[in-house]
Amino acid sequence: MPVKDQIEHKLTATFQPSALKVIDESHLHKGHGGWREGGETHFRVEITAPQFADMTRLARHRAINECLAEELSGGVHALALRINA
Repeated sequence: MPVKDQIEHKLTATFQPSALKVIDESHLHKGHGGWREGGETHFRVEITAPQFADMTRLARHRAINECLAEELSGGVHALALRINA
């Protein structure tokens, strides 16, 4: 399964978002640290879920990072987040 699909699946299962976009931006980082041929190294996630309403910005980021720990310890080099309640 492509990494983008894995990220979408985990975030959907964990947070039941009302809106979710996972964008592979690897092509924008060609030649930079962490980039590799074939992409799937740099992602932007835009997620909206009610569960984030009572969380601080830091807590929201930690929750996403915990959910995607396997991907972040593997081939994903960078993850940009926009998180809304």
